[in-house]
Formats: sequence, C-alpha cells, structure tokens
Amino acid sequence: MSKILVLAEKPSVGRDLARVLRCNRKNSGYLEGDRYVVTWALGHLVTLADPEVYSEKYKNWNLEDLPMLPEKLKLVVIKQSGKQFNIVKAQMNRKDIGEIVIATDSGREGELVARWIIEKARIKKPLKRLWISSQTDKSIINGFKNLKPSSKYDNLYRAAQCRAEADWVVGLNITRALTCKYNAQLTAGRVQSATLAMIVNREKEINDFKPKDYYEITAKSDKFKLKWVDRKSGRANIFNKDKADGIVKKINGKICTVVDVVENDKRKFSPALYDLTELQRDANRIFNYSAKETLSIMQRLYENYKILTYPRTDSRYISTDVFETIPERLKAISLGSYKKFADRIMSKKINAHKGFVDNGKIGDHHAIIPTEERVQLSRLSTEEMNIYDLVVKRFLAVMLPPYEYVQTSVKADIAGELFTAVGNVVKSKGWKMVYERGAGMEAEGEKDSQLLPKVKKGDIVNIRAVELNKLQTKPPARFNEATLLSAMENPQKYVKLDSESAKTLGETGGIGTVATRADIIEKLFNMFYVEKRGREIVPTSKGKQLVDLVPEGLKSPLMTAKWEKELEDISTGNEKPDIFSKKMRKYAVRLVEDVKKSKDKFVYDNVTGKKCPHCGKYMLQVKGKSGMMYICQDRECGYRENISRFTNVRCPECHKKLELRGEGQGKIYVCPNCSFREKADLFNKRFKESENKLNRKDVSKYMKKIKKENEKPINSSLAEALSKLKLK
Repeated sequence: MSKILVLAEKPSVGRDLARVLRCNRKNSGYLEGDRYVVTWALGHLVTLADPEVYSEKYKNWNLEDLPMLPEKLKLVVIKQSGKQFNIVKAQMNRKDIGEIVIATDSGREGELVARWIIEKARIKKPLKRLWISSQTDKSIINGFKNLKPSSKYDNLYRAAQCRAEADWVVGLNITRALTCKYNAQLTAGRVQSATLAMIVNREKEINDFKPKDYYEITAKSDKFKLKWVDRKSGRANIFNKDKADGIVKKINGKICTVVDVVENDKRKFSPALYDLTELQRDANRIFNYSAKETLSIMQRLYENYKILTYPRTDSRYISTDVFETIPERLKAISLGSYKKFADRIMSKKINAHKGFVDNGKIGDHHAIIPTEERVQLSRLSTEEMNIYDLVVKRFLAVMLPPYEYVQTSVKADIAGELFTAVGNVVKSKGWKMVYERGAGMEAEGEKDSQLLPKVKKGDIVNIRAVELNKLQTKPPARFNEATLLSAMENPQKYVKLDSESAKTLGETGGIGTVATRADIIEKLFNMFYVEKRGREIVPTSKGKQLVDLVPEGLKSPLMTAKWEKELEDISTGNEKPDIFSKKMRKYAVRLVEDVKKSKDKFVYDNVTGKKCPHCGKYMLQVKGKSGMMYICQDRECGYRENISRFTNVRCPECHKKLELRGEGQGKIYVCPNCSFREKADLFNKRFKESENKLNRKDVSKYMKKIKKENEKPINSSLAEALSKLKLK
C-alpha cells in the first residue's frame, strides 16, 4: 500500500501534523507512520536565482548592464537550507509515496513555497491541498477528511509566481540602478516606495504648515457648560479676534434661556472582529507593539499554542459553517474574567447577525477568533496574553447586546447668540462591559459630552462666567505604526487622487497585503529611511532624498494597488499571467531609463569625523530601532559599530529612558533629555532593583528567541538578494 507525503511549511507545524496523523518514527528532517510521511520546509527552500547565475557580468554592479531581463527566471535551492531540500526531495521521490499533500500556510505565499519545491524537485505525482484556518487537532482531522484537489489553487500559485517574478524584475533592477547611479545603498520597491512617500509627504505637510489663531467661547453655569456655535455653519471656531471679543461683550451679564432640549436613544454596536491589520493597529495603539511584533506573537498563538486562528487574514467576518462551532469556542475560553460573558452568551440563542457572520465578506480565511482549544493562561507571556485578550474580548463583544445611552442636546440663547451642550446617560453597557478591565476599547467618547442636569425648554440658566479661549490650528499628526497601517490599507484617504483612482484604491484594499505590511515597515527602519521619535515615525535625510530620486510612478500607491488588483485577477483566473509579466518587464526598462537620465544628486548629511577602521572612509551616524550606530559609507565595506543602545532604565532626574553607551568598563548611562550621565557599574549598584528588572526582561526576550522552533522564512529572491548587500 502506497503512502501519502505531507509537506508543511515549518518544522513546528510538521510535528503537529505528524502527531495527529500518528507518524511516530523520527528521522532526519521528517516523521513517518504507517500511512503518512510528514516533512517540512524552513520557509522557502527554493527561490529565484540571483542575477549572476544568468551572466558573469552581473557579478559586478554596473549601470551600463541594466536592465537585467533574463528570458526565463530560474529556480535555485537556497544554500543554507539545501540539506532540508534534499531530504524533502528524497521523500517525494520514494517509490512507496503515491500522493503528496501540500500543507503549507493557506495563502498565496504558502502556495508558492510548496509549488517551487515540487517544481525544482521535478515531481509529477498527484497533488492534493490541505486548507485550514487553525492548527487544532480537530481542524487538522477535518482538513484531511476534506482535502482539496491542488488544481483548485493553480491560479493562486500563478499569481504568487507573478508577484515574485515582478519583484525580481522591478525590484532588483531599480535597486541596482539607484545604488550604482548615486554610489549609495538605496533600495526601492512597489510597496516600500509608496509607503515611504506617504511618510515623507506627511513630514512636508507638517513643515509647511502655518498655524492660525482661533477662538472658542464657553458659558459656564453652576452645573454644566455651554459652547457658542455659529447659527449658519454650526461651527464653534472663530478666526476673527474682533468678532470673538464682540460676542463676549454682547453676552456678558445677559440672560441664558433654554430654547430646545432633545433626547435621543442611541445604540452603538461592537466593532467587527479582528483581521491582522486591525489587530496590529490596536496592539500598537494600546501596547506600543510594532506590526512585526504583533504578527510574531499571533504566529505563536496560532502555531505553538493553537488557541487563535490563522493570523494573515484580511477578513473581519466568519462564515455560517464556522458560526456553528461558536459554542465549542465559547467553552474553550470560559475561564477567568471571560467566563461570565461566555456563559451569558451561551445562556441564550446566539444571533448570527451580519455584524460578524457574512459568507460574502470572506476571502481565503475568516476573521481571527479563538479556536476550540482550551488554554492555560498562566503559560502565556505578558505579550501573548495581551494579544490573546484583545482577540477574545472582540470575539465576545460581537455577540453581546449593543451599548445603549440617552444623548441629550441642549440649545440656549444668550442675547441672540446660540449656545449648545451635549450630555450622555448610559442605559445599558452592553458589549462595553467586556472592556471594563484591561486594555481594549475606550469608554464612549462623544465629543463635548458631559453629565447634564434636568432642564426643559424655557428654563433660565444662571451663567456665572463667560470664557474666551485662544487656540491654534494644529498640523497633521506624524504617522505612528498604527496610523501608518491605516494609511497603507486606505491610502486614498492620505494622498490627493481623482475620484476614479481613489475608487480603485478602495476596491483593491490599499498597498501591500496583511501578510507583507509589517515587513515593509520593518525594512524602512532597517534601511535607515525612517526613525522613531517616541512613537512617531520620522523620515531621515536618506529617506527624503530617496523619495526624490525614485521615479514618480513607483512611489504612487495607485500603481501598487493596480498590481495587486491584477494579481487578484490572476488568482481568480480572470487575467493571464503572461500579460502581467510582459507589463512588468516593460515597466522595469522604463524605470532604469528614468534613473540613467536623472540629473539628481545624493548627499550624505550624517557624515562624522570618525574614520572606518577597515577602509579609512568617514563613517555615517544613523539611528536604528535599538540604538545609535556608526556605519561605513562605502557599500562594499559595510563595517558598522554600535554607539549606544536604547534601554528601559529610567533617568533618576527626568524619568526619560536612558541610553547605554560604550563598551566593557567604559559603559555609561546617558540621558538624551537632560544632563544626567553616570558609569553603568555605579548606576547599577545604586539602582540594583531597577537593573535586575531590566536583566530579567532581557533574559526573557532571549529565552523566547531560542525557544522558537522555526527558522526565519526566506520570502523572496529580492529579499535574498538584498540581504547580501552591505547596508549604509
């Protein structure tokens, strides 16, 4: 009897599948049972070949040799994972293996991982597909009972292949062109460039902004306050000082009469379930986690603990068949503070309303929700518990009653001028009860809401003070990771576009995908195009100059959105891959020509007086995510040296976070905010308790790193090629 080979994407997932499929015999790189053999990739085992594979001349970077357009892009085995590829290939070629089940991640990139391995290994055996949204035993068993024909996902593979080849053709050509033209380590790409352009443009708006003074008038009674509003426009802002002074003079000492009181019953329903981007936004807003950190935590909760469903989803709804499993999921989370809410939901018939159950709003995967797996909360780290808590509370909230309150609006007249007040009285907390403890959804924040006394039309209100408040208009806020994710998801709200282009962007889901946005943001930091000031993301001089150097089309969010639309059409069989590939090649030629013709210059403005110990050139000072460093300006050299690292230790004088500078006995703590400086060993003796806390945190982080069973996936030929470059 022939056996079935199961190909997983990572070792940890492979071991879970093997356990469920009773593959107990351990071997190097695979596990075997009576019916199944389970093996795994390490992320990508196969990728697109580097340029030098096609021609010797591409070993050196020369502008004259561009564009690079091989007739057919070749696949190569990634060197560092070659051993595992040979193991996988050997298992696929076994005579007793009659069928292969693709069990890589259920998405576009996961499909590419498996298909490239199969293609490179030249396997022609029958293929089936495991397509599941959680890693629980029940989900795996059901998945194997309902395996799909691999042909159902052929178009998804073609779309993934087109994406990878387009990134190679466009990304490598524009990166080499910019780097050679300006003798600096510069990279560009369809999503990266559009995202960076939004950050740079926002900074320009802030720098160009000229604040204007405006005034607001408030009338205070003993129990509440009213605000002046313009009778025609309904606005409270007055930009003319003389007009504001005139109104204050006119109403001072005059009678305030209530002219209208309106009470409205209001209902507010829970926000929709989480997709990855919304979860990353809330995790950044509430806990200051980066998008990359949130995805990493989610991946552990999905793969290792199996308590949350597939993270890389862009849907905020579940299907009717998943709805049938809700009682089991509620039982699994019926512990701790969640129990009373889960019990309340289960005590009645659960309503599958359109706020969270909608088959038409689900793509490859449904929203992120808890699985049927019961969890020991004590096993979760603080970070894991925070993310789990967000998902569980949102899951509970969508099934609880709406938040209900009475909104009272009061209108009053003072000497012919209109004043208003708004107040809310809670009738039923509904789903907001879930958020009474811990982070999550803030309390209802209707603007200018206050507790109003009982008043009726015709009442006279005693005004004890009239205030004229001088304010200033504010520039648009800088992006943080949460708002940048919003801008990537809905760029039409952040860039000037015609209505047709804005509509296209809205329909395509913005720039990048839920799976790639975190990596794009991380790359902007790693390439020193942006840096953090507190939570704000600020473009560096390098980032600003790069946006000026990149050809116009590449930094438009519209272009990358159109790419994603075409890739989506390929995945659904509505566009031919060849047409897309030809477009990308023509586009790459045009981009390279634009760079060659450019008269622009690139200038380092962060050159220091310190020389590189390797090549003698002056070094650059840059700010990374973890600290300050020197890096050599020669891209061929690539020497780097740490200056300081950011810590969580607080300054004893101003309480800002300290930097740790120097090496060995020369280490000192320095406050970037005030003049505090002290040798690290003396500081640690004085503040031993604080230092111990820091050490425990550092040790915890290190233990988590080594605990990870999965090697980091290598996601594309472009990423592989860029990783070999010496960063500047």
